[in-house]
Amino acid sequence: MSPSNSLQDEPVILATGGYDHSIRFWQAHSGICHRTVQHPDSQVNALEITPDKQMLSAAGYQHIRMYDINSTNPNPIINYDGISKNVTSVGFHEEGKWMYTGGEDNSARIWDLRSRNLQCSRIFQVNAPVNCVCLHPNQGELFVGDQSGAIHIWDLKTDHNEQLIPEPDTSIQSITIDTEGTYMAAINNKGNCYIWTLTGGRGDDPTQLHPKTKIPGHKKYGLKCKFSPDSTLLATTSADTTVRIWKTADFTMLSELKDKSQRWVWDCSFSGDSQYIVTASSDNLARLWDVQSGEVKREYSGHQKALTCLAFRDDTIG
Repeated sequence: MSPSNSLQDEPVILATGGYDHSIRFWQAHSGICHRTVQHPDSQVNALEITPDKQMLSAAGYQHIRMYDINSTNPNPIINYDGISKNVTSVGFHEEGKWMYTGGEDNSARIWDLRSRNLQCSRIFQVNAPVNCVCLHPNQGELFVGDQSGAIHIWDLKTDHNEQLIPEPDTSIQSITIDTEGTYMAAINNKGNCYIWTLTGGRGDDPTQLHPKTKIPGHKKYGLKCKFSPDSTLLATTSADTTVRIWKTADFTMLSELKDKSQRWVWDCSFSGDSQYIVTASSDNLARLWDVQSGEVKREYSGHQKALTCLAFRDDTIG
């Protein structure tokens, strides 16, 4: 992907949300907002695009709303309700069979998208508010991070679960697993990012975690970690106003993404070719960066309040 040419040739989706109760859709190559939909009930906590690129899922306070990406309908077309607190995380099975969410009601949930019944089909209860949920590429295990510092591994086939606590008295803010299922990273509210190598996770063999390293990623609150699609890079974002890009070959820092007006960086997403990254910040802006040079290539300006989440897909459907 280049910010000028190939973006226009591909079906690119970039959506942002936050505290101004709206979701904006952008032309990624030009920085122009081409559609705004309202999310009136609450702030937007998390956004995710369905695997078929037809719908955008928005997680908010006590609900998940699904918007049609390819229409001008300003209203959600599906509403999932009945949750008592903030929904903090949302994602999808790779074939779109079900959606998973995590929330401050101390639970992770599975929602069957093929059912007309809009109730959640499975609940995994933990002892603290859930900040993040990550699906293993094998589509059979959910990794759930909570505010007590625990990472829970929920085996969806057996319903068995295990947990680990990499650092006591911290909150797990974000978990990411690379596309090959070889590394897992988790960042906490002290800015430390823990890395594990993964084995197993094939057939009936559960995933085993082997501690690899700890990156002192940031001196302030860590907010998000994300592996690049080609598994060579790891991005960490923080309250220290920066994004740091780490090489997975040795977990040394490749670049630091800084801008003088940037504030807390709440979310990020790599381009399909791993050369660019989009970020969402409390200064009301999303930015497109060149990962290697650390340069801002595009700014997305229009939100009236802090941005907390984004969803970005520039890969063609395989």
